[in-house]
Amino acid sequence: MSKAGERLLRSARNARAYARGETAEGFIAHVPEQIDVKAVRQKVGMTQREFASRFGFGYDALRDWEAGRRTPERAARVLLTVIGYKPDVVQEALKNTGSA
Repeated sequence: MSKAGERLLRSARNARAYARGETAEGFIAHVPEQIDVKAVRQKVGMTQREFASRFGFGYDALRDWEAGRRTPERAARVLLTVIGYKPDVVQEALKNTGSA
């Protein structure tokens, strides 16, 4: 796995530990209560189907998030936040997870 992928997975594990109340000293995850899913998707220039497939979201869930019918769960908001910040790192990590 690439170094970027390893960093992303380590960050995801830290975020999961934080959600469980097992925070590493000095680490504070700031997970937004709401996220503009459509803006994140448009930032990476993908259709709903492409975005859902590329990042492992259900297409129906993505449509519902964008329409405001549902709110992404905390873990999805974490991933969406990272995608909005560094989509290439997420893509690299997800592409390489099968070979770990």
